[in-house]
Amino acid sequence: MAAGVRFRSLLWLALVVAALGYFLLSRHGSSSASLSVAPADVLRLGALTLEPCEIGRKDVGVATVHAYCALVPVPENRAAPALRTLHLKIAVVRADAAQPLADIVTFLDGGPGGAATEDYPAIAAAFAPLRKRHSILLIDQRGTGGSNPLQCDDEKDSAAAPGADAIRACARALLPHADPRYYTTSDAVEDLEAVRQALGRPMLDLVAVSYGTRVAQRYARQYGAGVRAMVLDGAVPNSLALGGEHAANLEAVLRELFTRCRTTQECAKRYNDPYQTLKGLQARLRAQPQKISVRDPYTFRSQEKTLTADELAQLVRVYMYSPYTASLLPYVLQQAAAGDYAPLAGQAQVAVGDLSESLAGGMALSVNCAEDAGGLKVQPQDADTVLGNGLTSALLSACALWPHGTAPADFAQPLQGPLPVLMLAGEQDPVTPPRYSDAIARTLTNARVLKLNGQGHAVLGVSCVPRLMNEFILSLNARALDARCLKALSPAPFFIDTNGSGP
Repeated sequence: MAAGVRFRSLLWLALVVAALGYFLLSRHGSSSASLSVAPADVLRLGALTLEPCEIGRKDVGVATVHAYCALVPVPENRAAPALRTLHLKIAVVRADAAQPLADIVTFLDGGPGGAATEDYPAIAAAFAPLRKRHSILLIDQRGTGGSNPLQCDDEKDSAAAPGADAIRACARALLPHADPRYYTTSDAVEDLEAVRQALGRPMLDLVAVSYGTRVAQRYARQYGAGVRAMVLDGAVPNSLALGGEHAANLEAVLRELFTRCRTTQECAKRYNDPYQTLKGLQARLRAQPQKISVRDPYTFRSQEKTLTADELAQLVRVYMYSPYTASLLPYVLQQAAAGDYAPLAGQAQVAVGDLSESLAGGMALSVNCAEDAGGLKVQPQDADTVLGNGLTSALLSACALWPHGTAPADFAQPLQGPLPVLMLAGEQDPVTPPRYSDAIARTLTNARVLKLNGQGHAVLGVSCVPRLMNEFILSLNARALDARCLKALSPAPFFIDTNGSGP
């Protein structure tokens, strides 16, 4: 890993996913678990008493959500349970109904490194139809949020510190309270089952996004009797090492985006060839990184940043997650090419700043190194792409230093069976393209893939998707869903200037 790469930059390696499932149970109310609110306003579920709490992050401008919280003890190393006990933070957002249905909708967060109790408020609207009858279970996966987070404060390190030293320092700093070898997907699966048992063994409806779909698939494979249905948003086949196709996937959606610009009169007239503009910017930044001044989007304080060619590529990748930020790309790239990096960097502060603050980088490394690094290699055909091989090289170098476990021998096996599965795929997803969901569906007998035209990564809250999710989880029949409402979706119009798109 090259000198000057700080630990937090490795978070870019963790924005992906996979998925699976396995068991069919056809009726609501088949679990003996029940929710009740005691007079003192606590929630009793199974063996747990959950106390009132507010969940979310107050520093990102999103209102917190009222919930009921508890800590569930689990061994860090199940082979040696006496060594260290972790306390998993869980929260239940209660259903609107006085008597919720017995099956619990369980949100599995992405990353790896996202904390469900912190991220849920930002997507709570997507769960609103489900919450009319279902309570929502949130678990901060071990190593994230309130569950012994594996996160190192690299702001104290010099920006010139060698990356290898930063990784070693982070691992040493974690040792008093964590062994990074036991923060894998397999460990999280055992934790999820432990929580389900403590809650009285309710049936779970798993709603998983990005990396969370990997947790869902492993859980359904091992504990299918506890899974009633699954919604997988942005999924990858188990056989794919996460990160192995990042460069090719990004290149495909960028070329499609910029081709659309060149064939749209106003966009072509204004921006000519945005792809060449992007490649020219990268070449300039590779020769001379740019020092720029940007204002923090929350405090408005001016900050000095250095923008490199690799960081530009990573930033472009995040822009492509949403059709609305993707529509800004030709504009911000042209401005940057003219020497004005403020529009490009301003959006970066929102997208990238929030991301790096919310993901637990150590946990991401524990997952990626144990489960993906063995299947990754530098691809010569990716060398000339926008993203290149930088992320792959960085991860392989980091994993040579980071203490990590290993994946089970059957980790890459596909999901098979009759579990009801609804998959959501954005057609312009730069991370998990629709062909991934199609591949998963081929080995399932009760699955359906909904493809959303012009959309990017993570689409739970787009258009009528919340209503369709609710109908699916109530009916367990994805094929019967009337998804014609999604036909109205289209790519966002390009920004022509600061006023937005053309007339």
